[in-house]
Amino acid sequence: MSVGDRIATPDGKRRYVRSLFATIADRYDFITVALSYGQDQRWKRRLVDLASPRSGARALDLATGTGDIAFALAARGARVTGLDITHRMIELARAKRERRNATFVVGDMLALPFPAASFDIVTTGYGLRNVPRLDVAIDEIRRVLAPGGLFLSLDFNRPENAIVRAAYLAYLTTVGGALGWALHRDPDTYRYIPASIRQYPGAAAVARMFETAGFRPVRSYRVLGGLMAIHHAVRT
Repeated sequence: MSVGDRIATPDGKRRYVRSLFATIADRYDFITVALSYGQDQRWKRRLVDLASPRSGARALDLATGTGDIAFALAARGARVTGLDITHRMIELARAKRERRNATFVVGDMLALPFPAASFDIVTTGYGLRNVPRLDVAIDEIRRVLAPGGLFLSLDFNRPENAIVRAAYLAYLTTVGGALGWALHRDPDTYRYIPASIRQYPGAAAVARMFETAGFRPVRSYRVLGGLMAIHHAVRT
């Protein structure tokens, strides 16, 4: 069964993603650099600049991984909670020396363990594309944001141009297969990324979903010529 078939249903994607990220957690930082052409940290700094957190702002970083965005928000004075569904990711985030001013919890983006209006800022890096139910995740993000709160997301995009999209996905499939074999002896490990992009609605459609859910305004910033995108949305 192909990766695409295994993530074709919400339940199948939920199981696959949980297993995948438990497998790759210790290689996660390396992979994000390799597959972002070395630009990952620069893009995350841009996201944090757009968030522009004031001192003491309550911030939640979803799919926090090893905590890059959470630590960057904390360095700007925010009080940050990082959440990830993978226990090993949270262990790695907690082990980083710069963990001051940030706390980390294991949790699910589809059922956030926080009261309504708990945060002024919610961020995620490579999170929306991986949830089994994007609509449910957006509703949960809105629930935990205070009115006027900001949501920001960095993720791979699904290019609208068919030729560009085909070349982009072919590149990610080839490189992902090579990295998967070299690091895990399984070429499908990182072929999940292009498979998930094929099923992802793309930046413009995601922006419309946030508008429908009650965010205004919603902006989408092109990154790397549109191969990546940053969303910026205000909870009404």
